[in-house]
Amino acid sequence: MGKIKKQVLNDNPNGISWNPAGQNNAVTVQYQLDNDHLQSAAFLAKSLSDSNRLRILLLISTEKKSVSAIVEELDLSQPLVSHHLKELKRSLLVKVEREGPFIYYELSDARILDVLRILSDVATDLLSSRKTF
Repeated sequence: MGKIKKQVLNDNPNGISWNPAGQNNAVTVQYQLDNDHLQSAAFLAKSLSDSNRLRILLLISTEKKSVSAIVEELDLSQPLVSHHLKELKRSLLVKVEREGPFIYYELSDARILDVLRILSDVATDLLSSRKTF
């Protein structure tokens, strides 16, 4: 994925400006993403949009696992797990390692867990304040 470019605010090269209203002494940082970066982010977001994929990512975050181990631990069908692993591999979220007749999958980047934690926190906060569905 490409780099995010900071937008300079108020002639500040750090891209940081103080909230003029002074609300909670908040610091505002704006980032500018070009279209290619947005396309890449959307591609990854789509890959993370399935709860079974998220469960697989969490399971393989601590150690590499075979398809059969994932099937057993998550109580999903083998074709379903294989499909999701194919999608996760396509989006570069998992690494694949072959050892003899076995194929093992592991998380490709530990920062994915940070993304999942942040998404979970945001979802919890947003849904807790929601009054209607």
